[in-house]
Amino acid sequence: MHYNTNALVSLKYMEGNKLILNADNMKPIYIQIAEWLEVEILNNNLQADERIYSQYQLADMFTINPATAAKGLNLLADEDIVYKKRGLGMFVSPNAKQFILTKRRKQVLEQMIKELVIESKRLGVSENELIKMILAFKPVGKEEEEL
Repeated sequence: MHYNTNALVSLKYMEGNKLILNADNMKPIYIQIAEWLEVEILNNNLQADERIYSQYQLADMFTINPATAAKGLNLLADEDIVYKKRGLGMFVSPNAKQFILTKRRKQVLEQMIKELVIESKRLGVSENELIKMILAFKPVGKEEEEL
């Protein structure tokens, strides 16, 4: 298995073969682990029905307690992003990628839109002006690559 060290914003850097989590991040480490695994799934580094890292592999990779890694894995299992096979480990659910996309659209985009609308009202930007600004947005450089 391989892992993408650029997949999680919370990751600071790679030291040797260990991934280092951002301890300054306000998110608990187990959530950072779950989000990193979600990004691995979204980036197709982990495929449907593929075995994912064990709590011990994650603990070694991130230099954390195995119980913390297990908590991140269990969070994904509770959301049906991964499933357990007794004695074999955890595997990526067949619909994991779509579920993650739907979840993130709802959580991230709705929050961004809420903040955008609130800020535009503070600045006196009308609804029509805001819509025009959104429609006129043209990504450039690195922004364009991300689309």
